[in-house]
Amino acid sequence: MAERAAGSGVQSVERVFDLLELIADAGGAVTLSELAAAAALPLPTIHRLLRTLVGLGYARQLPNRRYALGPKLIRLGEGANLQLGALAMPQLKRLADELGETSNMAVLDADMVVYIAQVPSRHSMRMFTEVGRRVHTHDTGVGKAILAQLPDEQVRGIVGRAGMPTPTGYSLGSAEALLEDLGRIRDRGYSVDEQEQELGVRCFAMAVPDAPTPTAVSVSGPVSRVDEAFADRAVPLLREAAAKISAELNR
Repeated sequence: MAERAAGSGVQSVERVFDLLELIADAGGAVTLSELAAAAALPLPTIHRLLRTLVGLGYARQLPNRRYALGPKLIRLGEGANLQLGALAMPQLKRLADELGETSNMAVLDADMVVYIAQVPSRHSMRMFTEVGRRVHTHDTGVGKAILAQLPDEQVRGIVGRAGMPTPTGYSLGSAEALLEDLGRIRDRGYSVDEQEQELGVRCFAMAVPDAPTPTAVSVSGPVSRVDEAFADRAVPLLREAAAKISAELNR
């Protein structure tokens, strides 16, 4: 009996996290019937689990009766991001030391990316992206590196919900143009922000393989220093850093 109870408890936890992930994948709000179709669980079971999550603050029911993620998850997410960023700091420091430019780490958060760790360049002229900043996926190196790991339909959903503003003349303004760029990123294994977020700034980024949440690392700086010769040095170091961070995460 004790073993069966323990097994049942684990299954309940798995179901709870499955529901939370389904809500997140749906863009943050979903109906009970949509959850039932996606989770392949009986409606009474889903309703019981959701009622518990709502009572604890990890889910909430909207006026239109759709379910959304709850505010208690924000504190957990912020804590996890801080720990993830701290874990990556040795690799980010090595990137900044060897390349002389700002190194960053970012994760996908709903339909945006958020910077969770950074080691600034030693130069006075550098990119001033700060930890905690949320940015779009389509016009950032880290964002595009993350999107390249996802199916095209999921990419369309993300940019469809978040929008595709064009802060510079280099920014990609359509899903079709973005998907073409993602194809090139998948082929070469890294992304380039070619002054798409900020004029005069170029960024090289790479996804962290097998991360528990979509994650990328990058190095960025002014185009006068971050050129093709810089890329030749940066890409192998980014690949090594991403692999070491992945190994640490999956230790």
